[in-house]
Amino acid sequence: MFKDSYITYAMRTPIGKFGGALASIRPDDLIAHLLTHYQQQDRHPLEEIDDVFIGCTNQVGEDSRNVARMALLLANYPYQVPGMTLNRLCGSSLEGVISAASRITAGLGECFLAGGVESMSRAPYALSKSPTPFGRQQEIYDTAIGWRFSNPRLAERFPLLNMGQTAEEVAAKYPEITRQQQDAFALASHQKATAADFSSELVPVTVKTKKGDHQITVDESPRPDSSLEQLAKLRPAFSKQGGSVTAGNSSSINDGASLIAVVSKDFLQRHNLTPLARITGAGISALHPSQMGLGPIEATRKLSCNFNLPIDQFDLIELNEAFAIQSLACIKELQLNPEQVNLKGGAIALGHPLGCTGTRILTTLVHQLNNHQSARHGLATMCVGVGQGVALSITKE
Repeated sequence: MFKDSYITYAMRTPIGKFGGALASIRPDDLIAHLLTHYQQQDRHPLEEIDDVFIGCTNQVGEDSRNVARMALLLANYPYQVPGMTLNRLCGSSLEGVISAASRITAGLGECFLAGGVESMSRAPYALSKSPTPFGRQQEIYDTAIGWRFSNPRLAERFPLLNMGQTAEEVAAKYPEITRQQQDAFALASHQKATAADFSSELVPVTVKTKKGDHQITVDESPRPDSSLEQLAKLRPAFSKQGGSVTAGNSSSINDGASLIAVVSKDFLQRHNLTPLARITGAGISALHPSQMGLGPIEATRKLSCNFNLPIDQFDLIELNEAFAIQSLACIKELQLNPEQVNLKGGAIALGHPLGCTGTRILTTLVHQLNNHQSARHGLATMCVGVGQGVALSITKE
């Protein structure tokens, strides 16, 4: 069991489209923006922060060389505040929160920041070196998403599918989940996100343009004009033999950052902080890479078993929408009430800036619990590329 660990801060930037409103901002500056916002709250001396865990998936360009430490320096934190960059692909930032709660339980600290950042717009191309001295045999990779520098020995074990292809694998396993159902799920995500008020969890970002400073205050990707008719016209994007996974019922490529503060009970009381939620459990699982989208199923079941938390106890659930098909399959297998899942939409509408998304969904969950009169228990869970799943539960204090 976790020793009592409390979330006292949960905020995020707006999420920008690929090449959109936030594309001009470096990822280290993007997460530094939230670190600066936390600093401005003046909750406690910053020297009392024991460590900072920042999730980041790509780590090839401006987010390389430990983006956590770089962002702390950019935000003018005291030099003695350490930082570590974590990579569990899509689950990286949620892993940061689990690590923070685990450190508190182990007595290794009392105050941690955990978050994530990804600028998929700014992810560079990577050029391989020639296998021979002075050779010219090289390959180039787009590092924004997917396999790169893949090991041929892995390809001997299983096909190295891209994320969309793994979604088609899930669709093949659940033929009863139709294309129409996937499109309807995607449409609902856009409708909920468009209608939602995210102001309590958003820290605006100022972008410099040729026309002067422009403040980004809302997420860029939700489409209020989306319709089932439009979604139905989209062709399958990842299968030459047909299929049901399209650009419309998949998450998008995005930019964004999110940040959570996790503290011990003693730290909470010593500084008279107001808890937003208490962390009650976590689960991590793995499965065949070709069906990575089903990762939340076993992760949630492990959480439920190890922490004696029945799944039907959760009032609100944030299930990351990597694809509509995997979301619907997870809802089906976990017997979740769809009316309790992603009440403000999910990654299909809001976007999926990989390393940021774990604490993005947790931030949304925390604010929903505190704005919902009767809800008390919440679950955040997500699939992870190359076949893993992560889940974390909280309760409103």
